[in-house]
Amino acid sequence: QEEKIFAGKVLRLHVCTMEGAEWLEEVPEDTTVEKLKERCLKHCLPGSLEDPKTVTHHKLIHATSEKVLTDTKTVLEENIQDRDVLLLVKKRAPTLLPKMSDVVAEEKRKQEQKAPDKDAILKATANLPARSADRSVTHHNMRDFQTELRKILVSLIEVAQKLLALNPDAVELFKKANAMLDEDEEDRVDEIALRQLTEMGFPESRAVKALRLNHMSVTQAMEWLIEHADDPSVDAPLPGSAPAEAPAEGAASPAEAAAGPSSEEGGEEAKDELTEIFKKIRRKREFRPDPRAVIALMEMGFDEKEVVDALRVNNNQQNAACEWLLGDRKPSPEDLDKGIDTNSPLFQAILENPVVQLGLTNPKTLLAFEDMLENPLNSTQWMNDPETGPVMLQISRIFQTLNRT
Repeated sequence: QEEKIFAGKVLRLHVCTMEGAEWLEEVPEDTTVEKLKERCLKHCLPGSLEDPKTVTHHKLIHATSEKVLTDTKTVLEENIQDRDVLLLVKKRAPTLLPKMSDVVAEEKRKQEQKAPDKDAILKATANLPARSADRSVTHHNMRDFQTELRKILVSLIEVAQKLLALNPDAVELFKKANAMLDEDEEDRVDEIALRQLTEMGFPESRAVKALRLNHMSVTQAMEWLIEHADDPSVDAPLPGSAPAEAPAEGAASPAEAAAGPSSEEGGEEAKDELTEIFKKIRRKREFRPDPRAVIALMEMGFDEKEVVDALRVNNNQQNAACEWLLGDRKPSPEDLDKGIDTNSPLFQAILENPVVQLGLTNPKTLLAFEDMLENPLNSTQWMNDPETGPVMLQISRIFQTLNRT
């Protein structure tokens, strides 16, 4: 009777397993979690208690608090209330530690696959004859390829101009050519990006400069403007950018020049007019140095003109331009305007190709040559063009074929 009077409160607990079994367990509040776990295992896994490890391999979790219950504590100490839900979960098997023999074998395998260090290489090659590759010769051969390609473009431009001048619709064709050039958006500034920066309070001229320096990225341009807010040269024009030339008095605009003479005017006058159009196209396609590369190289102490020359010779590649400035500075900028020998087998093979012959009568091919001559990085664009791509592919194949022989 005393036991009944002073017995603890009986709790009804809802127990669930991961397999979906559910039942009610009635236990006094002074029952230990370990005893409760044994009762649960006896209910859902009959005979499992024959293995003493079964109890330690399972755990009870309080569903509401997601707390793992401690085996040595009582139900009361774990603050479990009547009608609470408990989860009976099997513990994950602990990760077995690798055997020492396996560790040694793995280390040995890693050592065998490890690349040799400098001392090991010198020891293994001690008996070999010394040979030092001339890196300057390799670099020079690469330069020769670029220079030869430029020479081909220079000479093909001259041929294309002569062929197009013979076309009775030459002036009309170049009206379209000038229109294509006018549609070039490379010099245009993203109006939405510019408006975002000006609305932040930045002056328009600085915002334009920042966007051009950061490839029209608003975020990078804003960072540049904040970083150079106190820079006295922040409003200076970008290096290498020439101001727009005002048309001379009486000079015709590109559109007017492209309009051409009337049919009654002589062929000589039309030829002179085409020459002027060619000059205008060349001026529109002038080399544009990378402003970031110009600034970086000028900070090293080089003059702006020689920096622009270096970038032009090295296709706007900053590292190559730096080597050119510190080296023998060959080829020179003047060498870039020299054409290939018209009697050479390479040039004759290019001109005899029917795809090239047909392409040279297209004004778009001339524009592509002009663009690649001054901006070699645009060559991919013209290689993918349906009109100019086949011509460039044939020139490349002929050059590679003759270069191997």
